[in-house]
Amino acid sequence: MEFGALIKFYRTQRGITQAELAKGICSVPHLSKIENNSKEANEETISLLLERLNISLEEMEEKEDQIKVLLRELNANINFYLRDEVDETYQKFKKIEHIIPFSKHIYNCELYKYRYLLFKGLFAEAESQRDLLYKQKKNFSQHEDYLFRYFNAIFLILRGQFKNADYILDALYTENDHETTSGEFLYHRALVKSSLEQSGHAIHFGKMALQIFMNQHNFLRILHTLMLLGINYTHSKIYEEAEGCFRHLIRNAELLRQEKMLPQIYHNMGYLQNKMKNVKEALYYYEKSLELQSNFNQHYLVTLYSVGEMHYCLKDTDKAKECLQEVASLSKELGNKKYRLLADFYLFHMASPQKAFKYLETKVIPYFEEANEHIDDLTRFYKMLSDYYNENGLVHEAVKYLNKITGGIL
Repeated sequence: MEFGALIKFYRTQRGITQAELAKGICSVPHLSKIENNSKEANEETISLLLERLNISLEEMEEKEDQIKVLLRELNANINFYLRDEVDETYQKFKKIEHIIPFSKHIYNCELYKYRYLLFKGLFAEAESQRDLLYKQKKNFSQHEDYLFRYFNAIFLILRGQFKNADYILDALYTENDHETTSGEFLYHRALVKSSLEQSGHAIHFGKMALQIFMNQHNFLRILHTLMLLGINYTHSKIYEEAEGCFRHLIRNAELLRQEKMLPQIYHNMGYLQNKMKNVKEALYYYEKSLELQSNFNQHYLVTLYSVGEMHYCLKDTDKAKECLQEVASLSKELGNKKYRLLADFYLFHMASPQKAFKYLETKVIPYFEEANEHIDDLTRFYKMLSDYYNENGLVHEAVKYLNKITGGIL
């Protein structure tokens, strides 16, 4: 505890002069040095000065210990994704925030305020806190510097800047072996690798995180990690492992009262079943996902499109057309060009395949290539176009799109 600064704070707050406070305890120059932390004072002098200010030395030391406990508690609650408990702990901090500037834990407190704001999704406030911390960076300990960089990586993840986040996490992983073995750090590494379509790395770090979360009985993070693994097993065509992850998720999400996760779980299971060519099963899970989504948002749009696509594959033209017309309309409202293009392609195809494939070549594929959409989706459209040209005897055009699939190696 920075007792000099604390004494000065309460003395000035209460309108007491240095002479009044020092009388009978120490000289005024000695008090001045104490307040400016230029001279160490013995515990007896500190105790007498605090007593005159009606502050207990023992109480201050207890507050210091309380801050340390609250920091540990806040970190654990965030890592276990306990939203209510996180807010309760943060409110405890607010009650003693006037003490924090005099604590030796001041930078840790400010760092965990930054982490709290990120956890709550308060990005404008988090950015301001980040800027404040940056100005104090030169005063950080090695551990505080690690936390600042790690929390900055989380900020970038939440902002969708995955390459920059990956750069920071890679550097931290190299520099801080003992710091980067936590389940939370490994989970964020897996999340970034997944977002960068590096499924092998995502699976590697995801499995490491899962083992730690299982050892800790961190049930919510186990579900989050299983979701991540299931998605990346799907992209890696390790379908049996992916299905195991999603079936485990379906069984346990309701048990843990995580109903909000179920639409995403069912959607990803539908996507997996579609990749496995189980179109009816895919439709079943997509429809279950759609039933649980009440808001007409981007997530609803994606699932609705998937339902329409499955009806199209099953040659249920009326239902496919109904879904895809709704997708086209909703995507315009939401400003989502990708799904407007996809819906229009299938609607054109039901009316005129020739017009549809022209649209696919001139509108859909260029958009997907420019937007760096997932390679699996692009490959599927390349193959559709190649097959179409091949069936119509246009071999040169067919080979052109086969080359895009194979990287020119034919």
